[in-house]
Amino acid sequence: MIRLFRATNFRCLKKAELELGPRFNLISGANASGKTSFLEALAYLGRGKSFRGASTSNLLRHGETEFVLFGEVEHAKGTIAVGVRNGRDGLEVRIGGESAPGAAALAEALPLQVIDPEVHNLIAGGPELRRRFLDWVAFHVEHDHLMMWRRFRRTLKQRNAALKARATEATIRSWNTEFLELAGQLDVSRRRVLARTLNSLQEHGRLLLETELGFEYQQGWARDRKLKDALEGGLERDLLLGATQSGPHRADIRVVYDDRQARKLVSRGQQKLLASAMILAATETAQAALEKPLLLLLDDPAAELDTESIARLMSAVAALGCQVVATSLEPGALDFAEKPRMFHVEQGHITPAG
Repeated sequence: MIRLFRATNFRCLKKAELELGPRFNLISGANASGKTSFLEALAYLGRGKSFRGASTSNLLRHGETEFVLFGEVEHAKGTIAVGVRNGRDGLEVRIGGESAPGAAALAEALPLQVIDPEVHNLIAGGPELRRRFLDWVAFHVEHDHLMMWRRFRRTLKQRNAALKARATEATIRSWNTEFLELAGQLDVSRRRVLARTLNSLQEHGRLLLETELGFEYQQGWARDRKLKDALEGGLERDLLLGATQSGPHRADIRVVYDDRQARKLVSRGQQKLLASAMILAATETAQAALEKPLLLLLDDPAAELDTESIARLMSAVAALGCQVVATSLEPGALDFAEKPRMFHVEQGHITPAG
């Protein structure tokens, strides 16, 4: 939970400082006033990257060489200072006054999730987004998942380098033992996390879409084959493409909605509700494991949703008990379970309102 937040020279925000409430916070203002920029800055403090995919140069206020973000984050043992500086000299992270090793340290200090207008891509987009979703939960509930994932990525990179260099088959196979060991560990971790999240996924699907959802983990190679056999049988194709075609780096979550594959749904609103159900389930699962409320950012949640759907979404959000920061064009557009702390933004200037 974050109480004090400051952003300097981030996008249109020259200098913004807010004291956030522990439950609900609402930032209202016209389009292009700076609402999303504020949420983006807040998310950057917990992720070390933009949820809009922007580069560092695009995040800098015009004419500036660096931006600085700072927050006072409440923990069980007190308050800890979290800071980020980025610009020409690269990313600098400080937690509790000490230098910290990048994005993973930020995610641990300020765990958060985002529901933004592009959240539907979690359903409509490619498998990478769904793998990232699952790995985010695993990072917070599986102690060794991040280390395991990093080791696997290094091994995959080395095997792919050998493939691109057209190394001998013996050289390529020399990477298989470590690859198989780490791939197996990563696969087990992801399956365990999906099983742990499944009840919440199904419950939020019922709440938001009023139907039953199915979630099937697809491991990244043929279900009826062992990965070792898939690597051996696919070596010629791997050499041709210069990359490993079988393994957990190609895993996916198949989401079934009303007996149809969810990504084929026509309605963006339905995709948004389904993706939001997944984000809320991830948040609930991580909160239970960490035994503390997380930060949930809602960027214009009413977009593309009818009145009934947004009411169901806000009810589900309230039930989580997390800290919420939402944006809206109009102050009264969202129905909160209790009166939110309100702010107004205009031309990058944010002030308390109401």
